[in-house]
Order: sequence, then C-alpha cells, then structure tokens
Amino acid sequence: MSSRKLQCRAHSVGRLIRIVSALLSLIVPVKARAQVPTLAPQTTVAQTRPLTLEEAVRTAESQSEAIRIARAGVQRAQGQQYQARSQRFPQLNASASYTRTLASQFSSAGGSAPAVDTTKPKPPPAPCDQYLLGPTATTAERLAGLEDASRCALGSNPFSSFGSLGFGAKNQYNVGLSFSQNLFAGGRIQAQNAVANAGRRSAEIELAAQRAQLRLDVTQDYFDAALADRLVALAESSAVQTENVLKQTQLARTVGNVSEFELLRAQVSAANQRPIVIQRQSDREVAYLRLKQLLNIALDTPVQLTTAVDDVAAINSALEAAGLADTSAADRATVREAAAAIDAQQGLLKVSKAQRFPTLALTSQYGKVAFPLTNFPQSGDFRTNWTVGIASQVPLFTGGRIKGDQLVAEANVREAQARYDQLREFAALDSRVTLSNLSQARSAWLASLGTAEQARRAYSIAEVRYKEGISTQLELNDARILLEQAVTNRALAARNLQVARVKLALLPDLPLQTTGATQSQAQAATQQQQSQSSQQTQAAQPAQTGQQQSGIPPQ
Repeated sequence: MSSRKLQCRAHSVGRLIRIVSALLSLIVPVKARAQVPTLAPQTTVAQTRPLTLEEAVRTAESQSEAIRIARAGVQRAQGQQYQARSQRFPQLNASASYTRTLASQFSSAGGSAPAVDTTKPKPPPAPCDQYLLGPTATTAERLAGLEDASRCALGSNPFSSFGSLGFGAKNQYNVGLSFSQNLFAGGRIQAQNAVANAGRRSAEIELAAQRAQLRLDVTQDYFDAALADRLVALAESSAVQTENVLKQTQLARTVGNVSEFELLRAQVSAANQRPIVIQRQSDREVAYLRLKQLLNIALDTPVQLTTAVDDVAAINSALEAAGLADTSAADRATVREAAAAIDAQQGLLKVSKAQRFPTLALTSQYGKVAFPLTNFPQSGDFRTNWTVGIASQVPLFTGGRIKGDQLVAEANVREAQARYDQLREFAALDSRVTLSNLSQARSAWLASLGTAEQARRAYSIAEVRYKEGISTQLELNDARILLEQAVTNRALAARNLQVARVKLALLPDLPLQTTGATQSQAQAATQQQQSQSSQQTQAAQPAQTGQQQSGIPPQ
C-alpha cells in the first residue's frame, strides 16, 4: 500500500508540474519579452511613417545628389550642342559707342596761327559762299560780294573742311551692325557637332545609370532593414523561449525532478540569448539609419517598412525573369558610354586635322558715324559706312603645334577603343556573376520553402517532450537552434532573391561595380578634351572676328 501511495503522489506532483508549466507558458512570454532590453525608443503609431519600397525609391530620386549632378551633366552637354551648332549659322551683332577726344595730333596740323592784324577790318563770318550773288545783282554788288567771299576765305581755317571727316573731332558716335558667316572650315564644324552629340548621349546614359544604381542601393538598404526586423523578431522569440525553459526548469528543480546541472544549463542558455537580442537590435538601428540617410529623412524619424521581404508575387516574378533579362555586354550602360567616348575622340581627331586647312568666312559691317561740333549729334550729322569682305586664314608655320594636337588625338582614340574592349569584357563577366547570384538566391529560396515549417514542427515536438520529461534540455536547445537557422536562412534567401531580382531588371542601365572609378576618370578626361577642342575652335576663328565683336566700323 505504501508503494502505491508513493506512485500516486508522484503522479499527482507530475500533473501539478504540467499544469503550472502550461500556465507559465501563457504568462511568462509577456514578462520575458518585457525583460529583453530594447534600444529603439517606444513610439506611437501616429508618429511612425509607413514606407513602401516604391515610395522609398521616389524619395531617394528626388533627394539624391548624384541624380542632380547627372542632370547637370545632361544640361551641360545640351549647352555644348548649342555651342557647336551655332557655328553653322550666321553671326549678327549690334554695337554702339561714343568717343570723346581730349587731345589730337590734328589740332595743330596747320601750324601756329599768324598774329592778328588789327589795322585790317575783321573778315566777314562764314559761310563764305553766301556772299556770291546771282546774275540779277548789279556789277558793283557782285564785285563787293566777291571781295567779301575772298576776305571770308582768307580769314577762316584752311583745314575746316576736314572737320566732317572726323580728324581730331572732339565727339565721335558709332552705331552699327556686324555680320559673319563661316563658308569653309575644313570639316572642323561638323566634327565639333559630332563631339557634342556624343557628349549628350554619354550624359543621358550616365543619368540613367545613376538612377538605376540609386534604385539598387535603395532596394538593398530597404531589404537589409526588413531583414534586420526579422532577425530582431527571431532573437526576441528565442529569448522568450529560453526564458520559458528556464522557468520550467526552476519549477522542476524546486520539486526535485531535475538536477542542478540542468538548471545551470537553462540559466546560461537564457543569459547567452540576451546579448544576441541586443546585437540584433543594434544592427537593425544601423540598417534603418543607413536607409534614412539615403532617403534624406531625419534620423530620429521612426519608419515602418510595409513591403515584405518575402513577398511571394515579387519572388515568383524574379524566378520567371531569369531567362528574360537582357544580359548582353554591348547593351550595358558603361559599354555604351565607352562607345560614345570613341565617337567623341574621333571627332576631336577630325578637329585637330582640320587645323591644316584654310578657313573662309564672309564678313560685313554696316554703321552710322557722326562727328558733331556740339556734344549731341543732330539727325543730319550721321553718315553711312558699309563694308563687305571675305576673310581667310591659312596656317603656314605653327612650330609643330598642329602635329602635336593630332598625335594627342590619335592616342586618345586608341585609348578609348582599348577601354571599350576592356569594359565589354568586364560587362560580360558582371552579367554572368549577376545571373549566378540570382540562381544561387533562387536555389536557396526553394530549398528553404519547407525547412522552416519542419523546424517549427520539430521544436514544438521537442518542447512537448521536454515538458513531459521524456527528453533533455540539450535536445530542446538543438531544436531551437535549428529553428533559428531555418528561419534566418529563409529570410536571408528572400532578401538576396529580391535584391538579385532588382539588379537583374536594372542590369542594362547599371554601371559596372568594379570599374566605376576607371570609367569616371575616362569620362572626366573626355570632358577635358572637349574643353580643349572648344578652345581650339575659338582660336581658329578668322582674324576679322575681333573687329566684328568690337562693333566699331572702319572709318
């Protein structure tokens, strides 16, 4: 009878332990979750900003400095097109000027004036031709008029008639138009237009590449933050599970069903889980800070990501897009930029060769000139001055400058062609690597489809077995670790597949990751050479351009 009583008492204690464990499993998770330290401050729903992936991309494009720089490059290339195209059209300029002569060599052209003879009567005032009378006057009147005209002419300045020509004029007014038209430049103008068009294509490709790169960066940071959320939730769930096991072990130790070693193992397991939660929370905070910095959002603004990292529709489209993506090396943005650089360098080579040919330009100037005796001219004081001419320049001896420019341009063409071949090889390799990454992410995702559910089922079974006392804590910890690994692998596979999907879709416009600096240097060199070409164009203008731009017609 005593042995049966002991068995019944043990059975009652076992039932009591199971009931208490079941109650603790409902109460402890809340307490354990409250004991897990959190780094992020608690915020209300009204303060949190919901953010989808598409909204994040739009926000990044509107705030990106790289996009603004690329747009400025497109505008610069458009301006260079206008500059090159303007040389095909006539140039018409208007000018107006006023000159005040303070001292002139013509003021003393007639020598020093003789001393005034006070004994003779003062000559009559000008104009002298007013004293010449007609045939209706008497002979005496006509003779008197001739004497007055002679005395008037002798008493006036002999050089006064040159006053209308502007010699020594104190006031000079010029109003005119200048016209010029390039007739022949040896192919220089056509080559410069080709260079400008190639620069415009390169700038537009660069803008598309910056947009694609920004979208990829936003996608990576967005799903990194979403993955960090999953890992934090997983770490907190594991912390709750270890706390539950610790509570159950403490209760079993109190009634004497487990050893002190099992209790110590449960305490160490629960303590080891807390640093993992802290680390996951810190990683999540850093991931969110990077995303906010990329989107130019205030760092203290709470954000809630609404696009799931394991979106089934997006993942299915990624699995179908593997064989439809354009992975041709010649269609990559970097390769297309290199092709535009070759066109630009070939145009610069034609510009350097065109310097050997003569230039021919038609020029014309039309002006109105006035030299009034007073400060302000009258309507009848202006005289017309109109010229038409043809100007030509032929380089006879430049000391080897043209030869040097041609050698530099030829070397730039060969370098651009070599860079094009090199970038095509890199583009082919980058496309293969992208496809390989997508295939790897797809395989990992497919492999993790049932693993997470199986791990959850295994952990639930291990938890029941441990509660019933037919398994050890070591078996329960192994099941929990396998569950963590399965859920982490599935979330990581979903993140990698999403990023690989976006990268494959943007592949034609994406720059090469390993040669971005080299391409930027090549583009900067191309822009510098285009600037040098513009300077050569200005130097090759006809000599008459200076007169045309001055606006002062020849006298």
